[in-house]
Amino acid sequence: MADDQLSQRFGREFPRGAVLFREGEPGHEMYVVQQGRVTVSKKVGEVEKILSSMGPGEFLGEMSILNNRPRSATATCAEDSKLLVIDAKTFEAMIRGNAEIAIRMIKKLADRVQEANEQIENLLLADVSSRVVHFLATAAEKVPRGDAGHELSIPPRELPARVGAKPEPVAAVLTKLGAGGILQVHPEGLVVTDVAKLRRFLEFLQMKAQFEDVA
Repeated sequence: MADDQLSQRFGREFPRGAVLFREGEPGHEMYVVQQGRVTVSKKVGEVEKILSSMGPGEFLGEMSILNNRPRSATATCAEDSKLLVIDAKTFEAMIRGNAEIAIRMIKKLADRVQEANEQIENLLLADVSSRVVHFLATAAEKVPRGDAGHELSIPPRELPARVGAKPEPVAAVLTKLGAGGILQVHPEGLVVTDVAKLRRFLEFLQMKAQFEDVA
């Protein structure tokens, strides 16, 4: 089915702040982002942690259809968005009838397993500084270096929810990294100028934490 036909049949527009589904709800539809951005978040203690941010071409909500279990997280439109909303029956027919879609989905699910492992590793870090630095280094290593550095499409305001921390200490870490010439902070994104230096700083933080435990 051509993109225009898909858009006409399944396309829907959602305003910024619209909740597509909430953690614990039954799931009968999956979503494909055509325009805009959707964040997927989960409550961790008292903090709402952003697990991922989905842009055009990415899909979400398929797990509840595949395993017939309630939603494991909450999805919210971070911007005005246009999405394809596909019901379970149509989704199954698309998978059965198109090997390319099935292969793409398998690859994406494998990527998500890797991302989940990285998030677990991040949450195991005790202090906020280590979590922020680990997150930035891991994200930067996934994008090619540009003229200014590794550009991350992550607004600074979202970073506390990404690492499960309060805004004030996260802002303090960003200020420190900026002063050290490792990071550039812009309203709608971050630029890591030196990933190797960022990794060395993470090693220093982890070593410092170990010695503090001994002391």
